[in-house]
Amino acid sequence: MPESGFISVPGAEIYYEVAGSGHPLLLIHAGIADSRMWDAQVEAFSPHFRTIRYDQRGFGRTRLSAGEFSYHEDVAAVLDHFGHGQAHIVGISFGAFTAVDFALAYPQRASALVLGAPGFRGAVVSERVERFNDEEEALLEQGDLDGAVELNLRLWVDGVQREPHEVDRKVRELVGVMQRNAFQIEEPEGLKLKPAPPAAPERLDELTMPVLIITGALDLEEVNRLAERVAEELPNGRLLTLPTAHMISLEEPAGFNEAVLRFLLGND
Repeated sequence: MPESGFISVPGAEIYYEVAGSGHPLLLIHAGIADSRMWDAQVEAFSPHFRTIRYDQRGFGRTRLSAGEFSYHEDVAAVLDHFGHGQAHIVGISFGAFTAVDFALAYPQRASALVLGAPGFRGAVVSERVERFNDEEEALLEQGDLDGAVELNLRLWVDGVQREPHEVDRKVRELVGVMQRNAFQIEEPEGLKLKPAPPAAPERLDELTMPVLIITGALDLEEVNRLAERVAEELPNGRLLTLPTAHMISLEEPAGFNEAVLRFLLGND
């Protein structure tokens, strides 16, 4: 059974679960999910690594409190709690965004990176995603939580090439539950992100650790183009594509787990 609990950091109690032994491996969830998205990965990875998953602030069981914070410094706090100076880091979507910021801020602490459908601080946002952000904001202002959840499912789970009935129903349902939970977490007054580090696109040469980027063939074209460009520019990067949309590890857990284990065990 995994160990679970909360890590006290300034302004938050971060929920975590840890299982297995060996070199630490930290899982960082997507922005439409929480640590529940990693069930299949914990089962596959914990026989090989000490596998840690946690809820980022404002997701799952980690609530938001007033004050200044940064997501990537919370990564450092989680590793510090367990006494780990270094870990493999696996992140999907916003989790990959957080992982890159952490690796740039603490380059000696990320022994390897796995970035699924990654975004990067400073990357240009497409017109399609800008429209999505505007539509989501409008739905939430109207109090249409069902509409906002479905909007996210349509873009980030179904993708623009499929209809909802073509997607695994359990994946859709789980992401819907996690996204709804995140929307319902209250954002207090006085909450503030710390000033961002310099943009990642101009600093890719600093990520000298082994990096595996995994894309979904059915994901947004702009997401995949960025991932392909970054994989080419990284000093030690490689690229893999799986037959999924944005939520790669949920849609194709067996293929994702096999690729990650092959990559990490070769760099352990």
